[in-house]
Amino acid sequence: MKTLADRLIISRKKAGLTQVAFAKKLGISQASVALWERGNTEPKGGNLNLAAKILNVSVDWLLLGKESDAKKTTNSNNERSAVKGRFDTWDSKTPLDSDDVELPFFREVELSAGIGSEVVREDNGFKLRFSRSTLRRYGIDPANAACVQINGDSMEPILPDGSTVGVDSSKTQIVDGKMYAIDQAGLLRVKVLHRIPGGLRVRSFNSDEHPDEIYKGDELNDIRVIGKVFWSAAFHF
Repeated sequence: MKTLADRLIISRKKAGLTQVAFAKKLGISQASVALWERGNTEPKGGNLNLAAKILNVSVDWLLLGKESDAKKTTNSNNERSAVKGRFDTWDSKTPLDSDDVELPFFREVELSAGIGSEVVREDNGFKLRFSRSTLRRYGIDPANAACVQINGDSMEPILPDGSTVGVDSSKTQIVDGKMYAIDQAGLLRVKVLHRIPGGLRVRSFNSDEHPDEIYKGDELNDIRVIGKVFWSAAFHF
């Protein structure tokens, strides 16, 4: 496995994925995957990171073939925790460091009498702590940041049920292929969004069980973009 293309092929086959299935999980065309595996082009940026997650290998291993990094990734998965970014938990008695900031945590709750659901702030002592300097480096104002819990299996395998994402509410303009938290008629969802002529495509990573949703016309009135996802923590049970 001397090249990135070779490592992509062997990793995809080990994961039991066809080019079509792999492309669906990535949200790209099969032709793009074929070009990667022929060595004509290479995955970059978000596509590279997502490909590594789907294939359960490290980015360094895909790029450089470093077996040690691949083993570290496997060990991390065995520990049932995959975290992107820094976070700490603490109780209400733990003081904040000078560079730390506490972000609010939101979840979806069912309303009584079967009248739907709403998004509320969690108030059970669980909090998430971020470094102000880290947020500032990525252009995120703590005043616009919050954390949201994911429910269900629609974003597996990247974000299993119960995972948490950080959301920047100042970024509501849709960039194709990026992940956003949305309020859809009172339902809190985290999805990959794509603009299409006259409408919006809402995509899940688990596309086999949750196919793309297309919304146009008046249906768009029920969708409000809460903000862009900038951080994620996925816990595998």
